[in-house]
Amino acid sequence: MKFTRPRGTSDIFGERMERWREAELALSAYLRRCGYGEIRTPVFESTELFARTVGEATDIVTKEMYTFTDKKGRSLTLRPENTAPVMRAYIENGLHRAGGISRFYYAGPMFRYDRPQAGRYRQFHQIGAEAIGSPGPAIDAEIVDLALGLYRELGFPPLEVRLNSVGCPDCRPAYKAVLSEALASRSSELCGACAGRAAANPLRVFDCKECGPVKEKLPLITAYLCGACRSHFDVLQRMLEEMEIRFTLDPLLVRGLDYYTKTAFEIVHPELGAQNALCGGGRYDGLAEDCGGPRVPAVGFSAGMERLLETMPRPASGARTPAGTDVYCVVADEASAGAVLALARRLREAGSSVVVDLSGRSFKKQLGAASAHGARFAVIAGLAELAPGTAALKDLETGDQTVVTMAECAGRIAAAPRRGA
Repeated sequence: MKFTRPRGTSDIFGERMERWREAELALSAYLRRCGYGEIRTPVFESTELFARTVGEATDIVTKEMYTFTDKKGRSLTLRPENTAPVMRAYIENGLHRAGGISRFYYAGPMFRYDRPQAGRYRQFHQIGAEAIGSPGPAIDAEIVDLALGLYRELGFPPLEVRLNSVGCPDCRPAYKAVLSEALASRSSELCGACAGRAAANPLRVFDCKECGPVKEKLPLITAYLCGACRSHFDVLQRMLEEMEIRFTLDPLLVRGLDYYTKTAFEIVHPELGAQNALCGGGRYDGLAEDCGGPRVPAVGFSAGMERLLETMPRPASGARTPAGTDVYCVVADEASAGAVLALARRLREAGSSVVVDLSGRSFKKQLGAASAHGARFAVIAGLAELAPGTAALKDLETGDQTVVTMAECAGRIAAAPRRGA
């Protein structure tokens, strides 16, 4: 091969594409049922948007962004996350003037120059939701339940919610000062990366996988919450209990982006070991101001599609997910292709999914492909024993086969009982 895909990317096709589409359609329908409308933002944005909102000292901004200069010298970045672009769109399009709560969901590719590993790619995909406009803990509870619902919708077993509060601009400065002092006294125990983080943004130490023993000895932010943050956190916990949502308090959970305030949470799969995080989110009440707009409270979450697909339960039978083909047309002789294509058009117009095999391969291989596609019917045309204008219609579930005219074929298929009826 002269060309191969870039490291950290993947080609999606075949059965994996079918599972991907199945999941994405199901989750989009679920989010719409919950009152969230889809939003699509550009794949690239101004670099400053991410530098100001995600945090200049975060690994995303310092190490992982795909940044380039356009022909007019403007610095642009492929989006590493989508919350800041959604907030930018919300403000730029004047949606904040309408008042109330704006609910959005999105699905699409993100880009981070990170070390590829299981479930983590340099081009990856997220599905997420944002609720903008309410300061109260009730909308936080809705978002947590909404995130859990993604996985319920796809048949996941009960998952675990890890919950924390990361404070606000009123109480976080005092905590940062205490934390910086504690980190300075343990500087020799920190990894090389955290030695720099401790000075620039001490909260980022909690993101490190290598400094676990140190993190356990540090002061916790929950001990420094102001009255408003403590009340918000207490009410949220009570609401989740009323909703019968099980959660675990995790005072070391801070998330990896600087814009989070108050609520932070993750959803984890307890059976997946060390890399068990599936989804995360939280509140970001200062993000609108960072984007140049008024102060607007907001909360949201995002989930990685690759991780979701890798862990999504398969059908109980273990069978391959069918591609959804109703009719597979076997063309044994190219002279019959025109009539078969016309039939396929009529069937599609009537609502059937139809594949026409124009490969020219043997009749046996084409019929095998019909079964591999999970088709209900095979329409067989062009065999020497068939009269012109006729085809063999085979029910692949029962094995019954009859010879009919092309005109009759569509009617026979339409009249047949549907699967599962």
